[in-house]
Amino acid sequence: MTRPVISKSSLLHRRRIVWFALTMTIAMDTIVQLCWKFAVEQVPDTIDLWHTVAAILHEPLFIVALLVFFLQFFNWMIVLAHADLSFAQPITALSYVTVSGASMAMFHEHLSPLRMVGLLMILVGVWIISRTNLRTAGLFPARGEEQSQPEVPR
Repeated sequence: MTRPVISKSSLLHRRRIVWFALTMTIAMDTIVQLCWKFAVEQVPDTIDLWHTVAAILHEPLFIVALLVFFLQFFNWMIVLAHADLSFAQPITALSYVTVSGASMAMFHEHLSPLRMVGLLMILVGVWIISRTNLRTAGLFPARGEEQSQPEVPR
């Protein structure tokens, strides 16, 4: 069976796109979580559900969070066009680390040693996954990519 071979420059280009888009995904998720937290803190605890919804909808940072969520949707489509979900989704777990770090800095939240161990485990897991191919069948082109010469069967 012959398999199409993708040029090294095409693979490098795909890898750069995926890593840039994944970085954007992590950054956008962090921004969404922080904006959401800031917005929710502005809403009084003692009001009923409908007043809470009305108050949240008038918070500019909640609107920012929704806008970034919307942009993240299109960014995620770019990621999935170039990488397997089983590769990309675990990488986004880095947002747990960035949100935790930002929460410590901005909200003065405390991370217990057990949480720190959990974040370290996430970092190790993401590092391991990042060492694998973007696609399960890394030699096959994504839809719409050019195919180069077929590989000679062994």
